[in-house]
Amino acid sequence: MREPIRISVDDAIAQFEQFDDLLDTRSPSEFELDHVPGAISTPVLDDAQRATIGTIHSQRGAFEANRLGAAWVARNVGRQIEETFQDRPRSWSPLVYCWRGGQRSNAMATVLARIGWSVRVLEGGYRAYRRQVLIDLGDRPERYSWVVLAGRTGSAKSRILEALSRQGWQVLDLKALARHRGSVLGGLPDAPQPTQKWFESMVWNEIRGFDPSRPVFVESESKKVGQLHIPDALIQTMRQSPCIHVEVPAIVRAQFLIEEYAHWTTNRDGLLQQIEHIAPLHPKQRITDWKQLINISNWRAFVESVLVEHYDPSLSLIHISEPTRRRGI
Repeated sequence: MREPIRISVDDAIAQFEQFDDLLDTRSPSEFELDHVPGAISTPVLDDAQRATIGTIHSQRGAFEANRLGAAWVARNVGRQIEETFQDRPRSWSPLVYCWRGGQRSNAMATVLARIGWSVRVLEGGYRAYRRQVLIDLGDRPERYSWVVLAGRTGSAKSRILEALSRQGWQVLDLKALARHRGSVLGGLPDAPQPTQKWFESMVWNEIRGFDPSRPVFVESESKKVGQLHIPDALIQTMRQSPCIHVEVPAIVRAQFLIEEYAHWTTNRDGLLQQIEHIAPLHPKQRITDWKQLINISNWRAFVESVLVEHYDPSLSLIHISEPTRRRGI
């Protein structure tokens, strides 16, 4: 009869790709906040059940909470076996984790192991994983050779990164991970930004897959992409790295932005609200002029004016040293 085997976070991370599944037994809201990249949500208690158990534990004691919790966990684990794991072969080998490698992951792992599957439990659970992510984000960036693409808004730097990636170069696309184009108008329609922790997990996962012997291309950024903070060690390393400056004529940048931000043309109210965010930075007449251009759908004049009056003057190079290489594209 098999028993689950506990595994350290270092060994688990080294073997992530070798497990058939990574099972997150925490509640759905915990999973949504952050999880191990590639994990699937297999909660043994949902959010309402977890909250109820906590209330009973504080008001009536551990015994009553454990009795009710055990019944719920048993039903939920059984449902997962019937609905999620029913097609898993005998050779299936998952890694299971919860908040700290305790009761929730052990409950799931014990049942799966008794069925006959080879099951590992993450020692220390999500907390151990999260600590390792923060450690790695603090010291890993300096292990790699970064090449930073810099340039004014509308220079299509993200498109260049996409092309480099298609050609097999190593690329860290922070804006794609953050689901934001970086500017005040950079929010993506119907695509809210991830949580800060999940953003960091995705950045960590990308970086750990890079080959240190090859360069990594990344776009220059400020400390934030939308509402998300870029890890301090990464942004500091980027500022000390060689830079390629992308130069594009203003008229071409304006046309690119009209195409790239086409969703704003069908959401004028949203665009007008976004303009209010930068109103304190400009004379009232300029804001009035921009709003008028929006209302009459004069997108080219609006974009060209915003580029000249807002984005270009506010551009500040984030690099400490002069770029080691300059190229017009």
